[in-house]
Amino acid sequence: MHVIALSEATTDMIDLVGGKAAGLGELIRRGERVPEGFCVTADAHRLGVIPEAEILAAYQRLGAGPVAVRSSATAEDLPDASFAGQQDTVLNVTGGAELIAAIGKCWASLRADRATAYRDARQIDQDEVWMAVVVQRMVTPTVAGVLFTANPVTGRRDEMAVDAAPGLGTAVVDGATRVDHYVLDGVARDDTGCLSPAHLARLRTTGERLQDHFGCPQDVEWAIDADDVLWLLQSRPITTLFPLPPATDGPLPRVYLEFGHVQGMLQPVTPMGMATLRAQITAMLASLGVRVEIVDIGGRLYGDLTDLARSRSSRRRLVKLMAVDFGPRAQAVMRHVLADPRFAPTGGGTGRGAAQGAASLRTAGRAVVGIVRALARPETARISMVEAVEQIRVRSMPPDDLRTAADRLRFVQARDADDSADAIMWPIVAGMLAAALPAALLKGVAGPDEIHAVLAGMPHNVTIEMDLALWRLAQGVGEHRQLLLDTPPDELTTRYLGGTLPDIGLAAFLDAYGHRGVAEVDLGVPRWAEDPTPVFAALANYLRVTDPAQGPDQRFHRAAAAAETALEELVTRVRRRRPVRGRIAGFLLRRARSLAGLREAGKFAGLYPLRETRRQLLLIGADLHGSGLLEQADDVMFLTLDEVHTAVHQGVDHRDVVASRRAVHRRELRRRSVPVALLSDGTDVETILPAAPPGDGTRTGVGASAGRVTGPARVVHDPGTAHVEPGDVLIAATTDPGWTPLFLTAAALVTETGAIMAHGPTVAREYGIPAVICVPDATRTIVTGQLVTVDGAAGTVTVH
Repeated sequence: MHVIALSEATTDMIDLVGGKAAGLGELIRRGERVPEGFCVTADAHRLGVIPEAEILAAYQRLGAGPVAVRSSATAEDLPDASFAGQQDTVLNVTGGAELIAAIGKCWASLRADRATAYRDARQIDQDEVWMAVVVQRMVTPTVAGVLFTANPVTGRRDEMAVDAAPGLGTAVVDGATRVDHYVLDGVARDDTGCLSPAHLARLRTTGERLQDHFGCPQDVEWAIDADDVLWLLQSRPITTLFPLPPATDGPLPRVYLEFGHVQGMLQPVTPMGMATLRAQITAMLASLGVRVEIVDIGGRLYGDLTDLARSRSSRRRLVKLMAVDFGPRAQAVMRHVLADPRFAPTGGGTGRGAAQGAASLRTAGRAVVGIVRALARPETARISMVEAVEQIRVRSMPPDDLRTAADRLRFVQARDADDSADAIMWPIVAGMLAAALPAALLKGVAGPDEIHAVLAGMPHNVTIEMDLALWRLAQGVGEHRQLLLDTPPDELTTRYLGGTLPDIGLAAFLDAYGHRGVAEVDLGVPRWAEDPTPVFAALANYLRVTDPAQGPDQRFHRAAAAAETALEELVTRVRRRRPVRGRIAGFLLRRARSLAGLREAGKFAGLYPLRETRRQLLLIGADLHGSGLLEQADDVMFLTLDEVHTAVHQGVDHRDVVASRRAVHRRELRRRSVPVALLSDGTDVETILPAAPPGDGTRTGVGASAGRVTGPARVVHDPGTAHVEPGDVLIAATTDPGWTPLFLTAAALVTETGAIMAHGPTVAREYGIPAVICVPDATRTIVTGQLVTVDGAAGTVTVH
């Protein structure tokens, strides 16, 4: 049988009937009103022959009248892939010949360019997808449309959205006509548009019923006929919503700020990495007297700032404190939150807010001493920091007696916080303050671009030192230059790890920097020593720089010399106009040049224990794989330490848990946009801010490194495969230190997130390349190859 009644299709038959038919069959069994029909199964498509006799018999049983013929691929209407509009639907089909032709058209649409590209983007195996076809009685609607049981624009879960238009629903889903848009938020509305209040109430009730049944927000196609009967034509999960924050008690909303972009990372964190990062960030904030709960939302790190927002003392400085690490986008959403009456102060300095204040006072004494010492004797502070970093490296090494998985797990679980924190933290804070304060002191006398110029080419930045070491490696490859240029980076990695690549000096580089990588703060992500593919990609980019004057070392030295000159000129000019402020600003800027480059050292040091923890966990994973408890060694990164403990000591098999988490992780890796801030009802706060006025090709962000450059755009999502030519303008969602080798060939940097003192802009200033951050949707609205002008002083990106 290659044709079955639609009512017989079930959700465990997706490989046979496809996602759409399975969903419709479920609606029928729930008693919903669905047009009667049948399904031509995917088995017929696998055979490659349309079963005409079976189809025509089923068509006769249906009444042989007008029908709708709709694709129902085996990868369609799924929780993470809707395939909306990617495959064909044919309406008002009449007669057997037209029906057979329409089914053939649906089959052919499976391999259409748009459907193929959609599957490729979601890493769906093209050879494993087949087409079933749904045939249903045609409904002639007076009005039709789409119901979303959560607001698809803002993400708010207690709002529904309806788009409707007279006639067939294709006018709505194809965007072919003007539609009436309704937001159902429980507020009564006047009788406007093509739907009455009674219609809207009925749709809301239907949406609530479907969402309750399927257990997640639904995208529902519907139609209302001349008899005012509501027909359901489809119900599938809304695939674009960002996951909800964890459920909390209380009637008032909570606000969560995304913390990952501070480290230049928007990709999801592995479960093992999440557990480590939550503990580290919580401890770091506590050392500064701030208590914030770090939560996992969609595999990203979010901080619950609700208590700070509602604290009378904390809310006054909250937005200002975000300037350094979180940047202007976070500041804008937090201003909106603080103006929301639902986040009004709830008390005077009691409870948790008072406890945080007391903790801040306890921290203040250590902070003052550490910062003053660093400002007074910056070289001594720097030497102490270098010694502390080396102590962390040495202490991170495991003892020689680790033999079993249980031994290794005890080592991982016993990792204590290092007592070198003050020697590292306060010189960094001193440098950041010295770099940030002059802007206020020199307001009206010197602009931000002049101060940025002074902060270029700063010494003692371990990430810059890493990039320049890689540049020197590139300059010494000699006869192997063409091999590195012509061979794909992944093939070079295979040869290097297999011992068949000629010696180019890479081992020495990895000895010093192999514990680094893209998204390196995630314990679950391979380090360069494990997978040097991004290093080979960067080497190839460096080898394309043929002008010695454009070499990164020369650019850095020019930036440093220009900064020193700018500093002297600025201090001289300011002291003539404002002697006292000029002296203070001059002192701070000189200290900034001595200390601000140390900002990367803290993270660099923290990567040593992460490297060793990862190494031991992978060895544990190998043991569990050998015991049949994991499919592969790095599956251990998709467990928590408690789960690893049960596997090691009790033999618990977590393979199903790992498979489920890996599927979610793969889905989230495809997500290109991550909300800066979320409310507990799912609202993406940025979506409800006032819209920016339409531009003329100029996109506005925040200038983070002065300079003006015009060049071809290069949109990069993965630095490990990036091909960046000298003079390209690098466009990225965000960057972390693992991206910075690309800066050595790029002419300018544009990112969607960030803060002026974050890793990317800091390194851009070191190299003297313009940088504009916080340009909304830059990676989606700018296309590789477009000519763009980046003005780091004005904070603009112009597409020509």
